[in-house]
Amino acid sequence: MTPRIAVVGGGMAAARFAERYGALGGPGTVTVYGAEPRGPYNRVLLAEVLSGRYDAESIALPLGGATARPGCEVVALDLPARTLRLADGGVEGWDELVLATGANPVLPPVRGLRRADGHGLVEGVHTLRTLEDCTRLAEEAVGAGRAVVIGGGVLGVSAARALAALGVRTEIVHQGPHLIERQLDPEAADVLRERLRTLGVECYTGNRARAVHGAALVPPAEGPGRVGAVELANGYRLDCDLVVLACGTRPRTALAHAAGLPVATGVLVDDGLAVAPGVSAIGDCAEHRGTVHGLAGPAWEQADVLARRLSGAEPDARYPGTRPRARLSTGGLEYAAFGTVDETLDPGLDVLRLTDATRGSYKKLVLRGDRLVGAILLGDLATVDALAGAFADDGALAGHPLHLLTRGTAMTGVAR
Repeated sequence: MTPRIAVVGGGMAAARFAERYGALGGPGTVTVYGAEPRGPYNRVLLAEVLSGRYDAESIALPLGGATARPGCEVVALDLPARTLRLADGGVEGWDELVLATGANPVLPPVRGLRRADGHGLVEGVHTLRTLEDCTRLAEEAVGAGRAVVIGGGVLGVSAARALAALGVRTEIVHQGPHLIERQLDPEAADVLRERLRTLGVECYTGNRARAVHGAALVPPAEGPGRVGAVELANGYRLDCDLVVLACGTRPRTALAHAAGLPVATGVLVDDGLAVAPGVSAIGDCAEHRGTVHGLAGPAWEQADVLARRLSGAEPDARYPGTRPRARLSTGGLEYAAFGTVDETLDPGLDVLRLTDATRGSYKKLVLRGDRLVGAILLGDLATVDALAGAFADDGALAGHPLHLLTRGTAMTGVAR
């Protein structure tokens, strides 16, 4: 019998799995069911679409011969019958099910975000998770004077840079001690903050947004109407026309939970990315060995492993986990980080740190003896491939680590 593989979710993990399965000559048919009205696209580039650098069509992802079913939201799974039910009432069968349902944006506990009737966000408040979100935000950015981005992680920084490129004066409010604190150290974050300032973005770190207020032209009795200001926990108000919520994501697990599949933070998978017989999960919805990665790199690695396993190219393929790494390149802001970047966690670690104030670059290597265990590159990624290669090769360095960094930078701090 020709196997029918149903992929639930039309995001990056789904597209990668479908493309790799086809490239490996996997048998049967692959159908990708997505709730969004268009096929899979590179979600990492949404901020670049917002800024106008790319259009929607240019970030579309290949499916390797799979059938795309955009606008077909899956609302229920029947595991014993091996069927899925669509929002329009249709029922489709499957022999192998791949859950790639992704994640939802987290809405922070900020007063005034929702409309008076509780349905939807106040006018002018946006998330940035889909191309539809991007289109609405771009339309409202035309003529907007000021924007506040709540959240200073990767998405928040990217969104702020894109809005500034559109001529909107933008401010980031971030509760953490510094920008992108999961991947950058304080010194790198300071360099990033200064670069953002030169691009027209101000940052308020260590600050929490407490409430969203309506525009002054809207009478209070009529509700918040359109956003007019963001109030910080210290009482200070930032006037604005737009608010972008960039406070992280939460795995989308409702389908799996309702079907009786194991769910913790994400859908629980083993090293083969299996959830149950005939059911697998990959990407932002999957939890492997207690970790939900929420990044494109691990999602694609999982998709590759699952494609090898289900296609028969490598029936025993296993996913060992992903060592932490991240990379951002948007509108002149570039950074890469991987491994252990906080040397205070281990007294046996050494640090080599270099900065170039004129170029706005920062470089940091974290070493254990002659082994590379982590690195940060900001503003100059010329050596990122060499460092990433060394990191992947168990941290083995050929020669002095300075040889892996661009010459001509000013060395400001070395700890050995």
